[in-house]
Amino acid sequence: MDTPAQRTVPGAQSIARAAHLLRLVTAGGDDGMPVAELARRADLTRPTTHRLLTALRHEGLVDQDERTGRWMPGPELFLMGTVAASRYDITAVARDIVRSLAVRTEESAFLSVRRGDETVCLLREEGSFPIRSFVLSEGVRFPLGVASAGLAILAFLPPHDVDAYFERHPELPRDWGAAHGEPRLRARLRETQERGYAVNPGLIVEGSYGIGAAVFTREGHPQWALSLTGVQFRFGPERLAELGRTLLAHAHQLTTRIAASR
Repeated sequence: MDTPAQRTVPGAQSIARAAHLLRLVTAGGDDGMPVAELARRADLTRPTTHRLLTALRHEGLVDQDERTGRWMPGPELFLMGTVAASRYDITAVARDIVRSLAVRTEESAFLSVRRGDETVCLLREEGSFPIRSFVLSEGVRFPLGVASAGLAILAFLPPHDVDAYFERHPELPRDWGAAHGEPRLRARLRETQERGYAVNPGLIVEGSYGIGAAVFTREGHPQWALSLTGVQFRFGPERLAELGRTLLAHAHQLTTRIAASR
């Protein structure tokens, strides 16, 4: 659905569609994504999708593998990203904390950032346990409240922001299952506030558990999250509490470090 701005600003709809495609392409990572899948996810016709991708390729923002035909991020995105990194990127100050979390728990550890109504994974560090969950990797996006990182961030936003989020996204249960309907999701938000960290009990992929803890700006806004994922039997009640304490300690360490560096 078009926003008021898209209806009144000349060219805004085309820019919004192109930006949406860019986000989808980057979510595909190094493997890229075929045009048919991009068209489906963007809710566009295939000719429109191809036309926009061709224009983005001309500007260097996307590239196409000549052998597979799949679309992937272009070189200009890298150049733009290096300029923006000094303001927005915290991976340099977070990397050793994410690595420590993976070593301490033996599970896969992640750093995600809030971007609008989504979280985007920035870092992944593998744990030593040989059975792993591959739900999350760098560049993957989820709506707030779906993966454990986004659930942790949403839980600590001001109540009016949470209300507005639900108003904007009535499609969550349709796209992600009945467990993401507003009443059940609000119940998980309350549980997250009470324990301090979020739990995703296999709601995205059956048997793949995740826990997440918010990381705050110096002003106290939940802008990032640390999370752990693994197979279900590794997240039993006793170990879950232990993992939660370790996760919260690392999240607090990163929050403190960010406040001191900015």
